[in-house]
Amino acid sequence: MQYDIIILGSGPAGLSAAIYAQRARLSTLLIEEKPLSGGQILDTYEVDNYPGLPGITGFEMGQKFRAHADQLGAEVVNTQVLEVKLDGEIKTVVTKKGVYEAKALIIATGATHRRLGIPGEDKLAGMGVSYCATCDGAFFKGKTVAVVGGGDVALEDALFLARGSEKVYLVHRRDEFRGARILQEKVKETENIEPVLDSVVTEIKGEGQVSSILVQNKNGDSRELQVQGVFIAVGIEPNSSAVKDLVAQDAGGYIVAGEDTRTSVDGIFAAGDVRTKQLRQVLTAAADGANAVTSAEKYILQ
Repeated sequence: MQYDIIILGSGPAGLSAAIYAQRARLSTLLIEEKPLSGGQILDTYEVDNYPGLPGITGFEMGQKFRAHADQLGAEVVNTQVLEVKLDGEIKTVVTKKGVYEAKALIIATGATHRRLGIPGEDKLAGMGVSYCATCDGAFFKGKTVAVVGGGDVALEDALFLARGSEKVYLVHRRDEFRGARILQEKVKETENIEPVLDSVVTEIKGEGQVSSILVQNKNGDSRELQVQGVFIAVGIEPNSSAVKDLVAQDAGGYIVAGEDTRTSVDGIFAAGDVRTKQLRQVLTAAADGANAVTSAEKYILQ
């Protein structure tokens, strides 16, 4: 069977696209690799910035998005994508469960935050360990937190958190930050930010909630910092490998696409965190999904 649209990814962008495609009466297949729908929000204990749903858990939000798509009759297959090919105007997706074809393809595979790979990180994810300061910072008002990283995002996160947190430790493995000079100057001027340079976090501790981190400096000396939150900002990688030889990408591997989600290849669209964009949040990902279907429908009917 040939579909109108194939959607890769079942995070907010992919599920939003599935909902809009079903409402547009377009034959659609959504392919997800993970056992649960929701994408990165599954790693977030509580989402408090999505309009109309304050305090909802990431897991519950992911399930609500999926339930909405299911209610409208979205067809979903759980499998791994091996390859994406073009056969004229037809987009062919090769998976472990078979080969699927469509007139249009929406890439909504998201991005993955780089992890530190240390004890306590996975266990306490969503319970004080976060990869998004703008998503979760409000939960740590008046508390002591740590930011790990030395680039622009880490410095911006520290400055953002310092507005509401009592104290922010900014831990970086080198002797100076890599971020823009103006951000470094602002960090130095902010009284409740304490840089911890030439140091790495070796463990995140806590039972059910982050309580402290172990930090080791270049001399091998360790100390324990009492914190209630750890914001990890050591980079993010777009999940764009399936189409790396098909569509234009920037230096970071993000698929080049604007608000209309059109890529460099006619009939292929990129939605959510995988595309070049200013803000990567649940709200903007869901909006991308809607835009992608609108653009795909125009492409199919042209």
